[in-house]
Amino acid sequence: MNRLRALVALAAVVVALVLQVSLFPHLAWQGIVPNLCLLVVVAAALTIDAPSALLLGFAAGVALDLAPPADHVAGRWALALTVVAFLAARVRQDVRPTAVAVVGTVAAASFIGTSIFALTGLLLGDAWSVAELLRVIVVAVVWDVLLTPFVLPPLMKLFGRLDPRWASA
Repeated sequence: MNRLRALVALAAVVVALVLQVSLFPHLAWQGIVPNLCLLVVVAAALTIDAPSALLLGFAAGVALDLAPPADHVAGRWALALTVVAFLAARVRQDVRPTAVAVVGTVAAASFIGTSIFALTGLLLGDAWSVAELLRVIVVAVVWDVLLTPFVLPPLMKLFGRLDPRWASA
């Protein structure tokens, strides 16, 4: 990954993280906010090379783990977003994804990422009941899918411009 692409990707993560922890708590639905960092990671995984997307997923996860008001064991989001980056990169398979495939990828990535985060919390004693975790997962998936049309197309276009192999026609 060249330096410009890395800087743009990290800037996108920083902007997403700031919005996620500062603005979106005021718009929370049942106490749950959309995971903008997850959306940035999915956009990157669908647009840039897989190793770079994995690094970005890990970096975004660590940033989420350490950003206030984090109240969980650090590393849970890093694991979840790294797995999300891997799975989303596998979906791409050297073909530009369609709009339906992008929304489906976001829904699956949100479900898997939030589930990994929730299950590691359950194993580590950071989480509540299984019923509460299921509610959180469903609301998180709905949030992420609702924001997909507003977040992913501009990010994918931006990342595509930085890597001409994935630029839209």
